[in-house]
Amino acid sequence: MTGIQEAPVHALLADGTTVRIRQAGPSDREEVRRLYEEMSPQNLRLRFFSVSPSSARQAAERVAGGARSGYRALAAECGGRFVGLADYEVLPGGGTAEISVAVADGWHHRGVATLLLEHLADAARTAGITAFSADALAENHDVLKVFHDLGLRVTRHFDGPEVHCTVELTEDEAYLSAVETRGRVADVISLQPLLRPRTVTVIGAGRRPGSVGRAILRNIDNGSYAGRLFAVHPEAVAIAGVHACRSVADLPQVPDLAVIAVPAAAVPDVAEECGRAGVRALLVVSAGLNPQESSALMEACRRHGMRLAGPNCLGLANTEDDVHLDATFAARHPGPGTAGVAVQSGGVGIALLDGLARLGIGVSTFVSLGDKYDVSGNDMLQWWESDRHTDLALLHLESFGNPRAFSRTARRVARAIPVLTVDAGRSEAGRRAAASHTAAAATPTMTRQALFTQAGITATRTIGELLDTAALLHAQPLPHGSKVAVVSNAGGAGVLAADACVDAGLVIPALAADVVDELRTLLPDGATTTNPVDVTAAVGEERLRSCISLLARHGTVDSVLVSLVPTAVATATGEDLVRALTSAPGPLARPVVAVLPAQAARVELLPTAGRGTVPAYSDAEDAARALAHAATRAGWLARQPGAVPALPDVETVRAKDLATAYLTSHPEGGWLDPQTTAALLGCYGIRQIPWAWARDEDEAVAAAERLAGPDGRMVMKAYWPGLVHKSEQHALHLDLQNPSQVRAAHRDLVTRFGDRMTGVVVQPLAERGTELFAGVVQDEVFGPLVVFGLGGTATELLADHAARLAPLTDLDVHDLLTSPRCSPLLFGYAGSPAVDLGALEQLLHRLSRMAADLPQLAEADLNPVLAGPHGVTALDTRVRLVPRRPHDPYLRRLR
Repeated sequence: MTGIQEAPVHALLADGTTVRIRQAGPSDREEVRRLYEEMSPQNLRLRFFSVSPSSARQAAERVAGGARSGYRALAAECGGRFVGLADYEVLPGGGTAEISVAVADGWHHRGVATLLLEHLADAARTAGITAFSADALAENHDVLKVFHDLGLRVTRHFDGPEVHCTVELTEDEAYLSAVETRGRVADVISLQPLLRPRTVTVIGAGRRPGSVGRAILRNIDNGSYAGRLFAVHPEAVAIAGVHACRSVADLPQVPDLAVIAVPAAAVPDVAEECGRAGVRALLVVSAGLNPQESSALMEACRRHGMRLAGPNCLGLANTEDDVHLDATFAARHPGPGTAGVAVQSGGVGIALLDGLARLGIGVSTFVSLGDKYDVSGNDMLQWWESDRHTDLALLHLESFGNPRAFSRTARRVARAIPVLTVDAGRSEAGRRAAASHTAAAATPTMTRQALFTQAGITATRTIGELLDTAALLHAQPLPHGSKVAVVSNAGGAGVLAADACVDAGLVIPALAADVVDELRTLLPDGATTTNPVDVTAAVGEERLRSCISLLARHGTVDSVLVSLVPTAVATATGEDLVRALTSAPGPLARPVVAVLPAQAARVELLPTAGRGTVPAYSDAEDAARALAHAATRAGWLARQPGAVPALPDVETVRAKDLATAYLTSHPEGGWLDPQTTAALLGCYGIRQIPWAWARDEDEAVAAAERLAGPDGRMVMKAYWPGLVHKSEQHALHLDLQNPSQVRAAHRDLVTRFGDRMTGVVVQPLAERGTELFAGVVQDEVFGPLVVFGLGGTATELLADHAARLAPLTDLDVHDLLTSPRCSPLLFGYAGSPAVDLGALEQLLHRLSRMAADLPQLAEADLNPVLAGPHGVTALDTRVRLVPRRPHDPYLRRLR
């Protein structure tokens, strides 16, 4: 049983209407009967193949029959009335369930049936059902189209006037894409009243200046808003020249958007009043709501189908020509432009609005998400993808409600427009207490970076860096790579710029011989024509322009950084070297950025002669970081989307049975014993070194004799539930070479650990190889994270790890193998042989699959993993399970 059966959820129909999806049961008998009794004869015939007075009663009794194995019914509600119903009943054999679906008259073609079937399929998958079976009349084109458009594989068998349909429930990429498309369309439509309202009212604008509500009302009124504006105040007839009414119900027109700026305690009642009046969206700037007030606010929004921005936010703005809405209390109106901005912090929002206005980029849509009860960064990405006005997306998110869905959306959107974020919350103060190497490695910083990297999001560390990068991506083409030509009229400045580029991960290559020769003919005597290029203080505007143009069109480099300092020479001759950057005719093939140390602003966009703008930075480090971000984005775009490989030898059902059996006997969860750990890893083909379990000294000796390799050397490890770090506890003995040493080792462990020790693990001493670390940790917010890096006893001390969110594609695995500093060891370093990369890739894919299959998998810790030319073997393994129900992150539902 999934969460959707345990508690109702809300979701959007195709037209943006909010419905409540919940399990239907005995108490719904009369509501089910009403649903069918109000259907037209034609719809009843299509549903039941005939028109009979008993049909409604029989359907109601089927739903009201009480909880029973193999049956599930879900209802869609709006306004307390059923608008749709779908159920399944498992057929003999258990793998297939027969389904039926009904939609109320007046609710057809709004996506009710499709939404119910998505949720019903999710419940069925969790119950082990692999297919739905349904019979329909051949003339019932609507229901046949619903089945066809689900995105699942459907087969039809025609039998006279009837069609038998089988719907396979495999959740593949085609299905996820179909669900994603439906969700995007519904989401964008539902946001129209919030972001493109035709009528707005402000509730809480005081009659005296100084309140937040008054400031928002003034900004809307003075900001050329294209729609109608009202205020609500219990005592006023006008506020600041805006018509006011005593209540929302008294307004001459029902507003699309209500801005609420009243004390926190009053917010729920005002929201309920808005809902009853038919308001379709709320912007709540009020702060300080307690849990009860927050819950009441959300209940009102969901009950009446209102989208909500906030609470505790700065407001929102839309600068589109036919909207011009500034519903913020910022000091200045947002400048119109093409950057979409969504922030959780009002202070960050003001900084970004000011910075984008100063650069001349401006904003298309700005939303302060605040406490983010409803509208999120995911919603805004989908809006910007569809609005035809936004070419740059800027985010500041302090939390993620559904990061896996966010990642999927961001991957798609980032293919079309750059998506940038400030990576907030990186400090070690946020690091979780860890029980294993895996959990210790999986810091919040690493987890967020994995999300951003996989989704193609450009993550910066500060607001300034975000604006630096936005300026470059807005103004210049992307570089094809990371090779930079540095040009300067002062040698020292050029060296500093080159250092900044290298520090940012860029490359300063040697220039091709023909380029060097041509530069010699262009530049003054004494110029340095290697990279960095020192054009000397004697360079003139025309020579500098020719130098930049030459480098920008040549294939030796991917971008050009020009660092210019003011000199007396240029002043005396009247030369304007900056003009050399902005007056080159025609577009340049590669990005050009300027570093002007004498410039007051951190970054400016310099207008050019008919080819856009050139970003100019006051510090070379800022310019270099922006170029590095641009190069990273270009590399991400150049890669084809990765694929999750099939692993045909995986025993998923057996693995789930093992997890269920363990948690049945250990309801609180815990670390698996060695035998269960080995069995679970074996379901995924994860290879371990041969080992044996011994309960006493004699069994340990026998195991050692049985497992001894050519040199006869063995390892003994103590075990008791909860033992994680054996080295720290000195709970192992290495290099045991004969039975007497095995006995002595066992006696030592018994002496030191006594009854706490339940047994020992005996295994051969491993051959030499590269010690690595691989593991999985389930993040409560982000889902499963696969971690990889240098292993051994110093794995946490060296902290040489990389991480990616599961499920891993082939590209994700490649990144995991190449990201750690130790990666040269894998490919052959200093004459050593390369490890078996194919086996290492398989290990990571299999860990990823195990994490995706088992939501109960809290941690898996393989350390060390011994990698060599002939294979990969896990020497020590630990797995922890916890009771956790599966949760489909892609199932359509509102927060």
